[in-house]
Amino acid sequence: MPTRLPSLNGLRAFEAAARHLSFTLAATELNVTQTAISHQIRRLEDELGIKLFIRQNRALALTPKAKEYLPGIRAAFNDLRLATDRVLRKQGDRVLTISTLASLAAKWLLPRLSGFQEAHPDIDVRITTSTSLVDFRDGDVDAAIRYGRGEWPGLRADWLMADELFPVCSPALLKGPRPLKYPEDLANHALLHSSNNEDDWRLWLTAAGLPTDISKQPGATFDLIFMTVQAAIDGVGVAIGRTSYVQGDIANGRLVVPFKIALPANAGFYVVSPPETADRPKLAAFRNWLMASVQGPPQVPPI
Repeated sequence: MPTRLPSLNGLRAFEAAARHLSFTLAATELNVTQTAISHQIRRLEDELGIKLFIRQNRALALTPKAKEYLPGIRAAFNDLRLATDRVLRKQGDRVLTISTLASLAAKWLLPRLSGFQEAHPDIDVRITTSTSLVDFRDGDVDAAIRYGRGEWPGLRADWLMADELFPVCSPALLKGPRPLKYPEDLANHALLHSSNNEDDWRLWLTAAGLPTDISKQPGATFDLIFMTVQAAIDGVGVAIGRTSYVQGDIANGRLVVPFKIALPANAGFYVVSPPETADRPKLAAFRNWLMASVQGPPQVPPI
């Protein structure tokens, strides 16, 4: 018959008390009372049928049997600690945290994410959204998808995609009471703006050879780009679309591109990460998948 294992609490009390040669210090370490340590040690001694400690003039000493028993107990607890550490480390290795802009997450990343999960079921992707730069030193974020010119000192920036700027609207506006056939017809429609991209309309109107004052006519402004895009889908007005935010809605027929004039953006999206962790398998797999999933700008449909 296998030997019955003694109480785990008793063994923890014994190991701590033997290490400190003090019931008081063992109680402090294990966050229990000294009386509880004494009871646990006494119960363990009863279970084993041996004496473990000798009390001598306010000092504590191990019995010969305890000295023989202690190395095995200490090794067992060390094995438990190592096994727990390995489990937690593996769990951390399978979690991948990506920071990105809320609009890019909603309109571009999340609709594609199931493809990565199917290809890499062992990686748990967590998406966090923020407009601020990421401080990678706290270790909570593995990589960020950011818009810019690739100039983030001390970080690795891998090119992901560029955005083109062009007006988008609901298909209903093309044949409404004020048809939207030519760029000049924008003067008869509400223009939708994103507060983080205030110059988009002015830049596009300049490229189209139209007065920039059109951008100042009554319309609506939203904090987030995906809200602006949703307003365009709902027929509120005409928005400036960026490739990454509208290509899915164009493909599904929720939006149309009324004109063939597109303005190349002077920056793009990058996958940004610390150089020392950029090639970890989980991050490399995600970055490679992102780059493979990037599609070209939507084709402008004929009017």
